[in-house]
Amino acid sequence: MTAHPIAPLAALTDGEAQRFDVDDHRVAVVRIGSDVYVIGDVCTHQDISLSEGEVDAKTCHIECWKHGSSFSLVTGEPDVLPATRAVPVYRAWVDEHDEVFVEIDDAEGTN
Repeated sequence: MTAHPIAPLAALTDGEAQRFDVDDHRVAVVRIGSDVYVIGDVCTHQDISLSEGEVDAKTCHIECWKHGSSFSLVTGEPDVLPATRAVPVYRAWVDEHDEVFVEIDDAEGTN
């Protein structure tokens, strides 16, 4: 596992997703208050960027803008069709300098 710096916490807009490229991985980074969630940025139904979708801060879900599939930011599991497969989730944290980091398995395939 490798820890990668993403951005300062203050650079992430609360309640919105932003796309980042971490090595060969496209990830969607979502800030909800002081919590940060990182999931794969590609919808499992079609090759659509989830970071362009709407975040539901109350349920910790992100909705794919193209066909409406909704994914848990915690588990990556979809709860609305047409997607039936989960997107990857990554461990994220904020360090003592308010920098956001994500941990990605070096052996994991690319998104």
